[in-house]
Amino acid sequence: MGMSVTIDTATGEDAEQILKLQYLCYQPEAELYGDYTIEPLTQTLADLRAEVADTCVLVARLGAEVVGSVRGRVDDDGTANIGRLIVHPRMQRHGLGGRLLAAIEARLAAERDAARYRLFTGHRSAGNLRLYRRLGYAPVGVEEVSRHLSLVTLEKDVPASLAASA
Repeated sequence: MGMSVTIDTATGEDAEQILKLQYLCYQPEAELYGDYTIEPLTQTLADLRAEVADTCVLVARLGAEVVGSVRGRVDDDGTANIGRLIVHPRMQRHGLGGRLLAAIEARLAAERDAARYRLFTGHRSAGNLRLYRRLGYAPVGVEEVSRHLSLVTLEKDVPASLAASA
């Protein structure tokens, strides 16, 4: 039984599983902020397929099942924007989110010359904020989106060891 989780590049064939997992994982966020119109819950399969073709998207697999995913793209100034870090609820609290984040960071530094990483989360998303801080991210700004939601932007520089290997 003891299958291990592998992390690999997503393909267009993974898009449907990613979208279903994304929908599942963002329900608690929508409930927390009282907003079920957030973009992760309204994204279409066609949009996600285009994103998979266009950006760096990684998936975590347990056998054939996608149990986690993360996306990133690097701007012209070397900033890697990382988003949509999701892990199936039954797989949470086992380090998979950290593994996915480390994998996308390494990939974006090595293949796309990232100089710094940036991500954001809602101000009430305590678990996300704890994870990101533990992994070296520091808050650099807060943007009020609505009365109920402020987005906290966090960043960290690419470690010299990763930048040197790029």
